[in-house]
Amino acid sequence: MAPSVLLAPPGRSRLMHAEPFGPVDTIVVVDTTDELLAAMNASNGALVASLACDDTDEAAKLAVDLQAFKVGINKPRSRGDRDEPFGGRGASWKGAFVGGDLLVQAVTQGGSGRLYGNFPDYSSYPAT
Repeated sequence: MAPSVLLAPPGRSRLMHAEPFGPVDTIVVVDTTDELLAAMNASNGALVASLACDDTDEAAKLAVDLQAFKVGINKPRSRGDRDEPFGGRGASWKGAFVGGDLLVQAVTQGGSGRLYGNFPDYSSYPAT
């Protein structure tokens, strides 16, 4: 399947409320920062997100409020390489984060300490 991009899918579209896995993405045009955050956070979490903005300082401030583990500003963001932490926010990831030393920590420490991850009773995020 070739990668696809959908421009302005309807708000009720499944793509607006569920994290797509596959070569598909959406572009949503908004008028305000409140609309932007509402649209980008409608899915209750993501592994990665990308944000295009003429003002990179403003984009960096907005990225903090996005329910995505990693955010690319004015560029696509991938999960990263093996040395980077990898996980998600919200409903997109459950359990310990992996990547780099985090997988080793999860396997060797197990339940003996607070691991980075999304768990039923807490969420803890490493720097990305």
